[in-house]
Amino acid sequence: MTRKLDQQTCLKEGHEADHVRPRRSLLVGGAALMTAGTIRSAVAAVGQKKPVTGPLGPLPEPPPAFTAGPIKPGRGSQLAGRVAVVTGAARGIGRAIAVEYAANGADVVALDVAGPVSPVADAVPASGDELEETVRQIRAFGRNAMAIKADIRQIAALRAAAEQVIAHFGRIDILVANAAIQGWKPLLEMDDADWDDQIENNLNGTSRTLRAFVPHMIDRHGGRVLIVSSMQGRHGTRNGASYSASKWGLIGLMKSAAMEFAPYGMTVNAIIPGLVGTALTLNPQRLAAVELQAHHKVKGDVTAAQAWRDRARSEVQPVGWLRPEDISPIAVFLASDASALTTGAEFEVNGGDSALMT
Repeated sequence: MTRKLDQQTCLKEGHEADHVRPRRSLLVGGAALMTAGTIRSAVAAVGQKKPVTGPLGPLPEPPPAFTAGPIKPGRGSQLAGRVAVVTGAARGIGRAIAVEYAANGADVVALDVAGPVSPVADAVPASGDELEETVRQIRAFGRNAMAIKADIRQIAALRAAAEQVIAHFGRIDILVANAAIQGWKPLLEMDDADWDDQIENNLNGTSRTLRAFVPHMIDRHGGRVLIVSSMQGRHGTRNGASYSASKWGLIGLMKSAAMEFAPYGMTVNAIIPGLVGTALTLNPQRLAAVELQAHHKVKGDVTAAQAWRDRARSEVQPVGWLRPEDISPIAVFLASDASALTTGAEFEVNGGDSALMT
């Protein structure tokens, strides 16, 4: 059902929701100051973390100075009383944002297809168990959580999901459109599906996500919309033209939506991650692409540790790739009262790649 949206009503005095009014301070949990000894202890604790092993071997740990650290309350402004919907939340960046929101006081709806999307996608599909793990982590912070399985390519399913959220929580304050797939093939060797499936999911699916959920946010005369693009939407990608095109399109979608939704007291911004250690990165095809970029050739199978070392040597900050938890803090700021006059903007979190681009 399409709602008739009255901009003038939204702009009248008294119709601006409390959570879209500018705020001059951020609430920070925990102690306001830390002694030098406390900081040293915290850094030492990070260094003692057990190494993580993935399907491609041990995953490298960055130095403490080059990671935002684990999710914990008080890293950003508080989101108490808010309800957030995050797509692609079964794992990776989507999970990190969902859990980071919970750590800062929000109730969270984790939406994911939790199954295969396309044979074009190189990463192993997310699972229902992974979606439930996201919900478990949200609830570990004492927040309410809901898991919804839905395909962002199906607008009827998304509209049903939006109605389900409203029926359960009564409101939607924050929408994070994050779900995406990626495949690798030279442009001239692509079948139609190689191109179309990534555009249909990443770009068209994000558009449908906004069309399904934002009308309920406009009913409240305010809210925050975040679209997760990629640095591959800011530059070309060898053998990844469809993914880059879809992510570039998301930037245009974000800017257009920012203009259209502004009269309703809403903000729309894009988070642009660099390379992040998710399922889209930790698979043989993507690691081979990293190695090709570093050496212009690939010899044999590429391990995660090898790709990390080779890429870290040429990066502004000496990390092979970021963690999902390095991306999620900016999502808290962009969902907060403090970002009331921040809209139509791109926020790059990429370990220094921004320094190499205009």
